[in-house]
Amino acid sequence: MSDAEVPYTIEIDREACMGSGQCQVFAANTFELDEQAKSTVVNPAGDPIEQIRIAAEGCPMRAITVHER
Repeated sequence: MSDAEVPYTIEIDREACMGSGQCQVFAANTFELDEQAKSTVVNPAGDPIEQIRIAAEGCPMRAITVHER
C-alpha cells in the first residue's frame, strides 16, 4: 500500500517529541527515531492502524496525531 492509498495521515510534532521510543514499542514498522532522537514515520502502513493509534496514545508528550483522510 502506497502512502497515497493509506486512509489516514500521521503527524509528529517534532518540537514536542522527547524521543522516548514508545511509538516504536507499539508500532515498530511505522516509527523509528532519527539521528536527533526524534520520532519519524518510516512506513505509514507498516503496522495495523490499531497499533498506530495505540502508539499515538502511548506517546508521553502526545506528539503523535493520526488524522483520517
